[in-house]
Amino acid sequence: MQEDFKIINESENAELERGRNLFKKSLIFFVVVFLIVGSFFAGRSYEQKQNLATDEEKVVPLNQAIIEGKVAGADSKVDFSLFWKVWDLVKDKHIERDKINAQEMVYGAINGMLQATGDPYSSFFDPKSSKEFSQEIEGSFDGIGAELGIKDNLLTVIAPLDGSPSEKAGLRAGDKILRINGEVAADISIDEAVDKIRGKKGTEVVLTILHEGAEETQDVTVVRDTIEVKTVKLEFRNDNIAYLKVTRFGESTGKEFDLAVNEMISKSTKGIVLDLRNNPGGLLDESVDVASRMIPKGKIVVTEEDSTGKKDNLTTLGGDKLSNIPTVVLINEGSASASEILAGALKDNQGITLIGMKSFGKGSVQQLIPLPGGSSVKITIAKWLTPKGDYIMEKGIAPDVEVDLALDDFKNNRDPQLEKAMEVIEEKVK
Repeated sequence: MQEDFKIINESENAELERGRNLFKKSLIFFVVVFLIVGSFFAGRSYEQKQNLATDEEKVVPLNQAIIEGKVAGADSKVDFSLFWKVWDLVKDKHIERDKINAQEMVYGAINGMLQATGDPYSSFFDPKSSKEFSQEIEGSFDGIGAELGIKDNLLTVIAPLDGSPSEKAGLRAGDKILRINGEVAADISIDEAVDKIRGKKGTEVVLTILHEGAEETQDVTVVRDTIEVKTVKLEFRNDNIAYLKVTRFGESTGKEFDLAVNEMISKSTKGIVLDLRNNPGGLLDESVDVASRMIPKGKIVVTEEDSTGKKDNLTTLGGDKLSNIPTVVLINEGSASASEILAGALKDNQGITLIGMKSFGKGSVQQLIPLPGGSSVKITIAKWLTPKGDYIMEKGIAPDVEVDLALDDFKNNRDPQLEKAMEVIEEKVK
């Protein structure tokens, strides 16, 4: 779930605008899917969850379709009559016109329109996809447990979820997915990739991948499973150092984090290693909640900038209990969106050392808007900046101490990044 998106009913727009400051800030990683994998997006303010599910979609044969909202004539700048010309040609001449579903043609046209923007994070959800998305953000679904994005124009594994089928199969952050069950993945959207990769528990999907630094592709078979996500994990290492891993920012992350905070305080933790590696993002308000426990009240967590250049600062809410405890943060290529926001806020406000590899670079904000009939559209409406005003889109956040985790380390269960973080924090607490 998560970059910054709003779920808004058209009939409520005016009221929601008046009450904007009352809304929950959320940042949903596009199909916060852990699995399922989708591109991430920062979702922004919504007051309450909305049920995107609808009745089963009707099949409308093209030759029986009655078109609503069709306006004759052409716009003064764009000749939209061309669309209807092609529509009519398909209706009159296509060899399988009796089998074509007109509603699916409409959905396809909308998808094509959004793809023409060149923005991989603006997309359309038909009623089925909207329902699945609604289920996914509730935290339990069937899939492979990985988040996908587009990087260098290629379908890329942003982050495999800890203990997920994708991680067990050997997928890593940064892997390029070239084929899905033998089908070339270069020419499909993230949404289409999600549809092809998701599936029922116990079924298999074969991904042809290219590991970073590798010269040859590899076929990886992943057995889908039900994904249940606990987002915060706490361990205590030598010299009472807390190892705190946040896997994503879901609906319960703030509460889980508070429990971890209380345990760390009760044990008089000397230092903290906050692990945001392979964290693809999630709900923005949860990220702000976590930041509020680690940064004094009133400090900027993230700045959003819209198309007019107007900037809106989101600040810590209070409840700081950890800002005086020495901390270092682990990031890597799979740290994206809300996790990048938290890492940037800690670095800019607290001077906290970042260790690992450069983060993914997901710095745009999407708005999720329900549409009639149970469908919805996600449109990029803003970009975000770190508290010091740095844009991270595509360039990511560079670590202060760069440490790679090579394929050989991964295969042999070594973690030089964590080892370096423990070395740095132990030096800080002396």
